[in-house]
Amino acid sequence: MADSLSELLQGLTEGPPGPVRVRDMVDHFGHRAFGAMLFAFSVPNLLPLPPGSSTFLGMPLVLLSPQLALGVKSPWLPRAVTERTIERQTLKRAFDRIIPHLRKVERLCAPRLSFMFGPIGDRLIGLVCFLLALVLILPIPLGNMLPAAAVAVFALGLTQRDGAMVLLGYLMTGISVGVLVLSASAVVAAVQHLARIFGV
Repeated sequence: MADSLSELLQGLTEGPPGPVRVRDMVDHFGHRAFGAMLFAFSVPNLLPLPPGSSTFLGMPLVLLSPQLALGVKSPWLPRAVTERTIERQTLKRAFDRIIPHLRKVERLCAPRLSFMFGPIGDRLIGLVCFLLALVLILPIPLGNMLPAAAVAVFALGLTQRDGAMVLLGYLMTGISVGVLVLSASAVVAAVQHLARIFGV
């Protein structure tokens, strides 16, 4: 029986101390790399991380999700990305908080709603994840949490072939877009208000 996503993440935290390359993560996830990597690079954004972590985690998402959208079978990342590193202890702190919750969710997952997958379904998931990844890497305070959560849910749906999780991912994407639009509108309104006050 194939390792669950939680077991794959657990295995990634159990290596020797020191930096972990993106390439090491790709090799570790093997044939499940697309779904597992989308999850591994998105869900830590839900937690407090050192400065610069969002860029490290976001760039692989920006590069991986279009490949899924284009129907690429095996993920490819440029050397400039695969040689990037993050401390294993940082990954361990993040995944140790995530894995217990992930295991509970995995018990609820099951292969279902297979029509959500296939050549069209997988590509649509990849396209939506790409758009979410673009938002995720923007320097918006707390603005990356909802997109990261949506990508993580899509990734879980892919690895478990659970169409219900994919539907939840689409719902969360809609909420993310709504929040982003409202936030942008609020910023524009605030700038216009200040401009009127100062007569600009």
